[in-house]
Amino acid sequence: MSGDDRPGDDPASAAARATEAILRDARHGTRRGVVVDSPPGAGKSTLVVRAARELAASGERLMIVAQTNAQVDDLADRLATADPELAVGRLHGSDSPPDPVLDRHPSILKSAKVADLLERQVVIATAAKWGYVKDVEPWRHAIVDEAYQMRSDALLRVAGLFERALFVGDPGQLDPFSVVGAEQWAGLSYDPSASAVVTLLAHNPDLPQHRLPVSWRLPASAAPLISGAFYPYTPFRSGTDHGDRRMAFGVASDGGAADRVLDEAAVSGWGLLELPARHTPRTDPEAVAAVALVVRRMLERGGVTVSERSDEPAPLTADRIAVGTAHRDQAAAVRSALAGLGVTGVAVDTANRLQGREFDVTVVLHPLSGRPDATAFHLETGRLCVLASRHRHACVVVCRAGVERLLDDHPSTEPVQLGVTVKFPDGWEANHAVLARLAEHRVRWEA
Repeated sequence: MSGDDRPGDDPASAAARATEAILRDARHGTRRGVVVDSPPGAGKSTLVVRAARELAASGERLMIVAQTNAQVDDLADRLATADPELAVGRLHGSDSPPDPVLDRHPSILKSAKVADLLERQVVIATAAKWGYVKDVEPWRHAIVDEAYQMRSDALLRVAGLFERALFVGDPGQLDPFSVVGAEQWAGLSYDPSASAVVTLLAHNPDLPQHRLPVSWRLPASAAPLISGAFYPYTPFRSGTDHGDRRMAFGVASDGGAADRVLDEAAVSGWGLLELPARHTPRTDPEAVAAVALVVRRMLERGGVTVSERSDEPAPLTADRIAVGTAHRDQAAAVRSALAGLGVTGVAVDTANRLQGREFDVTVVLHPLSGRPDATAFHLETGRLCVLASRHRHACVVVCRAGVERLLDDHPSTEPVQLGVTVKFPDGWEANHAVLARLAEHRVRWEA
């Protein structure tokens, strides 16, 4: 796999060289597909927009496939903002109108019928919507965004619509979601529940593969841990150095655990607020209250951030803070607790819904906190990776003590299936790596 990251190179040069190699293969390559692995915050959307503009500028008609309507609307908005003259078509379902934000771009034509958009230089839609498009002349080029979130059966439905494609995605994120069991296909090269990229490479192992070598989101305090724990075969580094980003509070600590863990996170980029070991309900009231208190104190203390984006300090406002959980009922409990404290405007959601988003600070309720067992769901590497990689400045993890023992007492019991590539690192190893680092920044919660 090509990453073109040379020792001693500055991050911008390494990223630029990797991007040029990707675009060269996308424009002039002879293979039907090009695969790009992108770590969190590596500029995946920027790459997609640039590739789309360059292909359109060369006279090519282009289709773009994304996985959700929000992703489609975001890409359409980015494309029209970057190139107001580019004729963009937004293909949508009759019951899922586009985001009204697209109304500000006169270059975007929206329609539920592909026939209305065939003269557009670029047409964007979800994989589900593209699956219903029939009887049209194939596009010469396609870009598949978030390709690791796309199931292979969805790729099969749209593969006849294009001749060549650029597949861009993050291999460390959550696997594609399926509402039905797929055990009967496990290990087969045509497993419909496998990701589009996994299936594509299983049938075409010689396709050009690239990686983006720099994360512009994760700070220097976070990139080495996330890279080592979740991307051992596709390493990356931070686009910034230690000291390029800073976080501070205008109000002194009150000495409580919430304030002390915030001060630790401001200095080191990580904080672990550890509650006493205990088996709890999934919506652990004490852990939920601790999460809500950390968020409230962050806002009450007048947090400010400094980064490479501006010479002036920026206030840490509610919209730049996120709370991540494993389950929807946990997120609902945190929202309720925050409302009870008078806190609004903070994004509170599961890893699935926070995937792809970016914030200054995140507060994470650890997926294994208070659990009596370690199931495959809670050990999934993508879940912890998403939760621990949304931040630009700092991440605070709230967790009950004893997770390390829980991991050792519950080794993986998932059945071994022939032909299935074993994920590495597995959830057990990734959790241990993250917990070992967090232990250096532990603050114990006082009841």
